[in-house]
Amino acid sequence: MIDSHAHLDMDRFDEDRDDVIARAKREGVHTILSLAMIDETDSYQRAFPLVAEHDLLTAVGCHPHDAKIFDAKGGEELLKELASRNSVLAIGEIGLDYHYNLSSPEQQQEVFRRQIRLARELGLPVIVHHRDAEADLARILEEESVSEVRGILHSYTASLATAEAAIAHGFLISFSGIVTFKNAHALQEVSRALPLDKILVETDCPYLAPEPHRGKRNEPVFVKETAGFLARLRGISEDDVEAATDGNFREFFGL
Repeated sequence: MIDSHAHLDMDRFDEDRDDVIARAKREGVHTILSLAMIDETDSYQRAFPLVAEHDLLTAVGCHPHDAKIFDAKGGEELLKELASRNSVLAIGEIGLDYHYNLSSPEQQQEVFRRQIRLARELGLPVIVHHRDAEADLARILEEESVSEVRGILHSYTASLATAEAAIAHGFLISFSGIVTFKNAHALQEVSRALPLDKILVETDCPYLAPEPHRGKRNEPVFVKETAGFLARLRGISEDDVEAATDGNFREFFGL
């Protein structure tokens, strides 16, 4: 099984990171995409050695929270150099987050656009974070002709209409543990309505642990809980969900 989005470099894994990865692989989660981020702490410097040591996959980008420091960290030149490294499959996670506005919406939009353009130059897809920014997300994806690069909307929480518009641009829609939450009825309906060949599953660990682990540290092995929930929601087998989401990931990235 594949965990299509994780953050295994974060300090919440410092005490038992090797055990976490070994546990995932022992339970059948053999492929993990763990992000390398351009941020205030240069966390990509921790992420790349981890990815190499444990034979993981990765993507590199500047999160919208950190858009304000993108240029100070080297901007496109640094991102271009990092994206050339082995195991990098995409530019991400990038996007818009108006919930906290740790960078201004204007900064977020500019840096989001610039990273999409670099992805187009490099021939890489994008992995997109979005929160409380649905209208601007849809507008920028359209204006930047993102169908030329394609992408993934990760940890999806928005409307069916936005998901369908993204799919028309060549995107996949990835569901995290949020879809299992008891109050996530609208999101569950979105996940049920989308074609099985357009979805992925992820943990976004250490965040967003699915039921019945909600409130605990998330880890890659818990992606199986999210896949199982989607199977029950759609009335199909867990094997069918695993085969579909794994196949979608591998086909999307040409693996």
